[in-house]
Amino acid sequence: MLNLPDSFKEKYLKLLGSQEAKKLFDSLNQETKKAFRINSLKEFNDINISKKEPVPDIPLAYYGEVNSKSPEWVSGEVYSQDPAAMFPAQIAQISPGEKVLDLCAAPGGKTTALAESLKNKGLLVANEISSTRVKALRENLERWGVGNALITNEDSINLAKRFPQFFDTILVDAPCSGEGMFRKNPDAIKYWSPKYVLTCQKRQKEILTETIKMLKPGGKLVYSTCTFSPEEDEEIVAWLVNTYQMKIEKPNNISSNKISFGRKDFLKKPVPGIENTLRFWPQDNLGEGQFVAILTMPGNDTKVPNKQKKKRAKGKNNLRPNKQEKEYLVKVLDKFVLPAFLQDWSEKCLIRNDHVFIPAYSGNLKGLKIINNGIELGLLKKNRFEPGHQLAEVLGQVKQNQVFELENQEEFMKYLHGETINSKTQLRGFVLVSYEGFIFSFGKVTGNGILKNFYPKGLRIMKID
Repeated sequence: MLNLPDSFKEKYLKLLGSQEAKKLFDSLNQETKKAFRINSLKEFNDINISKKEPVPDIPLAYYGEVNSKSPEWVSGEVYSQDPAAMFPAQIAQISPGEKVLDLCAAPGGKTTALAESLKNKGLLVANEISSTRVKALRENLERWGVGNALITNEDSINLAKRFPQFFDTILVDAPCSGEGMFRKNPDAIKYWSPKYVLTCQKRQKEILTETIKMLKPGGKLVYSTCTFSPEEDEEIVAWLVNTYQMKIEKPNNISSNKISFGRKDFLKKPVPGIENTLRFWPQDNLGEGQFVAILTMPGNDTKVPNKQKKKRAKGKNNLRPNKQEKEYLVKVLDKFVLPAFLQDWSEKCLIRNDHVFIPAYSGNLKGLKIINNGIELGLLKKNRFEPGHQLAEVLGQVKQNQVFELENQEEFMKYLHGETINSKTQLRGFVLVSYEGFIFSFGKVTGNGILKNFYPKGLRIMKID
């Protein structure tokens, strides 16, 4: 039984009335709803997880639990995510080719969904201010096979200086008081207070003030929180409307009766369209608590020149591969089937400190903390090229021939542990490694048939169950 603060209960008794408030309080003591999404970038594999109960309005999403040591998870075929948290990316309705920013992106659930919509076209800037959480963001985008992401570790002020009026769509899953996560993360209750709610509201306004500077005229802002608090939800949306003349849009791809809407009575002075925002209450049995709004900036983006497009800052340390280096790459890459967006790699790839990569963004990034830019193809070593893990996950998007299939669960766990595998395969050299048809790594088969392990040390499991 959760020990809800008296001030929290008093607040929602007043806002919702005794009957609805009781439903809310009771629901917070029920089990959380777990769900997962299937990666449409790698959709050709049939997953071994039940798909009997779909999440409403979310394509390829189902209720159920995913094992983080399963081949589906390790290969980036599925992502475990709270079902309500799937909706911000869904209502954004991203089109391939857009420039998209996920400002508060870690651990990457919403970011991976945005990436799916882009289909490796356009640009996805995934930013996380926490230097610890950004590592998980990078791992998840890498696992998902995203090739057009620029991952940054910045605050909104620095990003706004670099990308003025640049993005077609920005998603801000703002840091909040976390009321909607109480049953999933009871520790959030310890930090909650009426004063903390107002502190969060102030922080949200500060973040959004910088965010607006990066949005094109006519661009979309998707604002979301995981709290019930009107101060952080309807009041923030009203502030955006009144301060920036933004317009609240009605999501046209939502139909579930488990979803509620923004409340006019939660505002002292209602604004037009507040009823088009979405509220997710745990008592509605869809997922955890969530609030989502989609707003558009006034103006026409076609009238705003994008000066950033003209900047090509390769930097003094970014070089084109020479003829010999390209031959090393060709010797390895020609063994594999490349997705369409990688087939012109020789024209786009650059080398920095022996790392060969295709940048997602080639503009000026000076002064920003860059975690990853595009696809790292691999590493140039003495007289050879060694393909990288990110490339393996990207190649998992298309059917491959040069694949070493692990025979059983024991071999799979040994490989995740970092061990070599003895085999009778006729394959030699670099291969993609898979289990149950799910590609998740590179390996290298030696002349005597031993599969050398190239699974990254940072991802390996510490012990085998």
